[in-house]
Amino acid sequence: MSGTVRLSRRRFLQVLAGTAGALIVGIRSARADAPVPPDMLGDPLYDFGMFIRVDADGTILIGSRDPETGTGVATALARIMADEMDADWQRVRVLPLGLGVANDNGRPRWLYGEQAGGTGNSMPRAWHDLRSAGALARWLLIQAAVPQLGVPPEKLRTGQGAVIAPDGRRIGYGQLAAAASKIALPHGDITLKTPDRYSLIGKPAGDAQARAIVTGQTEYALDKHFGDTLVAVLAHCPWTDGELAGLDSTAALAIKGVVKVIELKPDPHLPPGETVIAPAVAVIADSTWIALQGRRALKLQWKPGASGSESSAALEQQATALLNSDAAPTTRIRDDGDIDKAKRKAARRLEATYYQPWLAHATSEPMNCLVRLDKTSATLYVPTQSPQQAWTVVQRLTGLAPDQIDIRVPRVGGGYGRRLDHDYVAEAVLLAKEVDKPLRLFWTRDEDLTHDYYRSGCVHKFDAIIEAKRHVLAWNQRVASASALVGRGVPVDHLWSSEVSANQFPAGFVPNYRSDWFGLSSSMPRGPHRGMPHLTNAFAVCSFVDEIAHALKEDPLVTHLRLIGEPRLIPQQGGGAVDTARLINVLKLVTDRIGWKDWLHSVNGFGLACWYMDGAYVAHAIEVSMQGEKLTIERAVCAVDVGRVINPLGLEGQVAGATLDALSTALNLAITVKDGKVQQTSWKDYPLASMAQLPHTVEVITVPGEGEPTGASFLAMPTAAPALANAVFRVSAVRVRRLPLMKELLRLL
Repeated sequence: MSGTVRLSRRRFLQVLAGTAGALIVGIRSARADAPVPPDMLGDPLYDFGMFIRVDADGTILIGSRDPETGTGVATALARIMADEMDADWQRVRVLPLGLGVANDNGRPRWLYGEQAGGTGNSMPRAWHDLRSAGALARWLLIQAAVPQLGVPPEKLRTGQGAVIAPDGRRIGYGQLAAAASKIALPHGDITLKTPDRYSLIGKPAGDAQARAIVTGQTEYALDKHFGDTLVAVLAHCPWTDGELAGLDSTAALAIKGVVKVIELKPDPHLPPGETVIAPAVAVIADSTWIALQGRRALKLQWKPGASGSESSAALEQQATALLNSDAAPTTRIRDDGDIDKAKRKAARRLEATYYQPWLAHATSEPMNCLVRLDKTSATLYVPTQSPQQAWTVVQRLTGLAPDQIDIRVPRVGGGYGRRLDHDYVAEAVLLAKEVDKPLRLFWTRDEDLTHDYYRSGCVHKFDAIIEAKRHVLAWNQRVASASALVGRGVPVDHLWSSEVSANQFPAGFVPNYRSDWFGLSSSMPRGPHRGMPHLTNAFAVCSFVDEIAHALKEDPLVTHLRLIGEPRLIPQQGGGAVDTARLINVLKLVTDRIGWKDWLHSVNGFGLACWYMDGAYVAHAIEVSMQGEKLTIERAVCAVDVGRVINPLGLEGQVAGATLDALSTALNLAITVKDGKVQQTSWKDYPLASMAQLPHTVEVITVPGEGEPTGASFLAMPTAAPALANAVFRVSAVRVRRLPLMKELLRLL
């Protein structure tokens, strides 16, 4: 849809004249006196805010405000602006920006709004802002072309990086940049483009950084260097609540190049993710190799705390016992209708229990941070998903003014929620304060796996009441897990919100619905994880729907469609509504594509699952085969409906990647704890799926939409695993148990 740009005092578009005839447009907060990054004024490119720069040679530089963690967000955000200003995409360069912060009487003022990556919110958060920046740039360039073309502005149009007159004469944006930079801001509103005029939005494009990635030119934080930089590696205590009982660093300090050995301790007054994750000893040296040698030479004795007897197996047993007891839940999240009354009308009652393990993030790029610190400034290269949270950690430890802290965010080697916490930043800053040189903190893989903010293991117990006509009359879900929000300033009665969604399927779809959460106590660090809380719950819910179909001896697709019901809008708690027509659509798209009509007759197994979150809809259908004990995923189909699609190719890549990630997790991954210590220390213990274990391709179907875009960072995660599990169940049953069932189904059909 079209709209207008309103230039208000509280939030307005700022136009600045750059050197060398460059036109610079950026979105700013109310502070008009914040300095313009010198790189946008013609100096060598280094770091800049969310600006559009039109250079005299026709090159257009667009900055991406959200960290690029591999989701394609930098490309998508840039194409929103480029489309609105009718830029020639071949002349566009996309560059990451650092944290935009100004000093507002000692408090930070965020110049570019919220900056966060990999959270699924970048597109909806930026949709209006970025079009506004592009629209203003287009308006200024048109005004600059008026005297040169001798045509009123309302008769001019733009396209492919040029202003075009009715008779076909064209002037490139580069030729207009100098003049446009001198034009005053408009007093009225600026009209945004209507969707029928979009030239880039909705059209496929490769990652703007693809060439740099495949040629090895992309720089990550580990590639950055300040010169004469020291390197620090850590040995963390195996127990987060343990302590250092003995340290002999004599041999380490005797190694040439080892500078210091320093002990670090968590601050008990700070929430998780803002302080050291566990007691640690750091070795600081002239190089990574020397630091690692120094760490190996340390003689350490660690003493466990109360968590020394904790185990993942015991927590699972505790969860199971809780769910099988009459104990009251920690929180009753939702209680629609009357479950107890519905039980008296039951034609059939079904129960099932599902177990899910603890998970690590296991990002490709381990935790690291480069710091240059002095009394008046701090400059950091941080692979973070939230630069503002990183700033908070640095400011608390240094006491520097808001604008004295420079957070730079290069491309990030995976986030998955791990980099929403900044314990590694706290460690780097604390160590940098102990030396008079720049310092790089580098975590080894074993530290990364054994000192994570994990996703809690959990147990789900369901029971469903089914009436005579096969409709689900009541649904009771009980979940036991250790909340990721403990210690993070969240009220006790909201700790459940990291574990369960009050609006998750099938809440609102059945007349009697109850959702209970039982909190487990654990000393294991826990934090945000990709797809939570939907990931664990979708697996259990979608598996249970499949088991209902099995019990009813019917096609699982029929069971899903009956449970979803007729196309309608179902209100959600807290606002918004679920559009069941869109949910039905993605479900039918995947089943049609995979050939679901053959599910009963095929020797292979077919599984399906569907879900919704934050205004987006997703479904998977998966086909598997079994040869002896060998499982092969033959096909994986995923359909997504995210509203307006900015970059279809980028969305397909994100959906395919999330699908493969979810399948890998379901096939291979589990964190286990024994005597309070994580047992997995390497990829050998925590193996990602091999190419041979995964499907050759993921067939992605994107639904065209006219509404505002929603996020898709982890949209495909929740339904892939249950679709796989349902397919495996089907192929196993076909081979072993289901001959009588198949005969009955054939008779009925």
